[in-house]
Amino acid sequence: MRFVHTADWHLGRILHGQRLIEDQAHALGQLALFIRDCNPDALLICGDVYDRAVPPPDAVELLDEFLSEMVTDLNLTVIAIAGNHDSPIRMDFGAKVFSRQGLHVFGSVTEKFLPVILHDAHGAVSFYSLPYAEPALVREKLSCEELTGHESAIKAMLDTRSRTPGERSVLLAHAFISGCEEAESERPLSIGGVDCVNASVFSDFHYVALGHLHRPQTAGGSQIRYSGSLLKYSFSEADHKKVVHLVEFDRDGTCQVDSVALTVRRDVRRISGFLTDILQGPANGESRDDYLLVSLLDQTPILDVMGKIREIYPNTLHIERPHLEAGGGSGRAPGDHRKLSDADLFAAFYQEVTGNELSQEQAQAYDTIVSALRQKDRESAIP
Repeated sequence: MRFVHTADWHLGRILHGQRLIEDQAHALGQLALFIRDCNPDALLICGDVYDRAVPPPDAVELLDEFLSEMVTDLNLTVIAIAGNHDSPIRMDFGAKVFSRQGLHVFGSVTEKFLPVILHDAHGAVSFYSLPYAEPALVREKLSCEELTGHESAIKAMLDTRSRTPGERSVLLAHAFISGCEEAESERPLSIGGVDCVNASVFSDFHYVALGHLHRPQTAGGSQIRYSGSLLKYSFSEADHKKVVHLVEFDRDGTCQVDSVALTVRRDVRRISGFLTDILQGPANGESRDDYLLVSLLDQTPILDVMGKIREIYPNTLHIERPHLEAGGGSGRAPGDHRKLSDADLFAAFYQEVTGNELSQEQAQAYDTIVSALRQKDRESAIP
C-alpha cells in the first residue's frame, strides 16, 4: 500500500498583502505530476485545505480542478479532513455523494469513528479520519461532559473506533502534538496551553498523518509525522524545506517514508545588508523574483527605500530596520511582537495602559472571550 501525505494547503492565503493563489496553483500542479509519476493508492489531505472558513472563489475553483484531476482522471482515492481554518459544514457538503467516486471528505465530528478501507496484496488497510473539532463540540456530540481539552476530546473520539484484530491502520488528524516546533503563520488551536496533545494518544496506529504545524517533522516516533504546509506562509518559515511524504506499507504495517520536495514558483526568503549591497542584486543563483523580507542595516534615513529595493527585487514584501526596533521602549511588548501570542500582546497592552500587570482572573476571562470569538469566526462570512 502506497499513499501520499500532505496538509495545510491554505488555499486563498495572503502573505503581507500578496495573494498566493498562482503560487498555490503551481505547487498543486507539481503535486499532480508527482502523483502521476509515483502512482499511489491514495492521497491524504490532513486539514487546513482552505485558509479561512469562507474561501475566495478562485481558491474553491483551484481545489475543484485539482480534485477532479485526481479522482476523475487518475481514479485515485482521496481522503481529506477539515482543519481549524476550514468550515466543517462547508467541507461536509456533498460528502456522501463524493465518497461513491472515491473522494472521502470529513468535516465534522460524528458519533461513530468509521474508516475508509482500501486493499492491497496483503489485505485491508483502514484509514481513520479525525477532523479538527473544538472540545466543546466533541462534548456535545458525544454527550461527554468531562472533556476539558483537546487531548481528552481526541481520546474520546478514538474510543468510538471499532478495531478489527490485526488490522493495519492509518490515522489522519489535525492537532498540535506536545514538543513539536511551531511557526508564526499557524493559528493557535486554543488559548492557555490546553491545545497540546501527547503523541502517545496515537500509539495504536501504524502511521499517523498529521496536519496543523507547518514544518515537516516527526512527533514522538517516525510513524507519527507532520507533512508541513504546501508553501512557506510566513518569513519565519524561510528555512523550512517544504515536502510531501510518500508512505509505503508492508504486510505487517511497517512503513517507509520518503519526503519529496516540490518545485515552487517563488521562494520566501529573508536577506540582510546595507542598501548599496542589496542593490547589487542576488547572488549564489538566488532569484530576484522571490518573496523577500529585507533587513536593512543602514541607520540613516532613506527616501523611498521600498521603491529602490523593488527595482531590483520586485516582490519585496516587507522591510525591517533593526536599529529602529532595538531597545523596545514605552508602548512595546517585550521581544519581537511577531513571535508573541495574542495573550502576551494583550497583557503587554494592558500593563502599558493601566500600569498594572494582568491578574490571573483577568487572563482567564480574556482566554474565555477570545476562544469563543475564534469559534464563532470559524463560521463567519467575514474574511
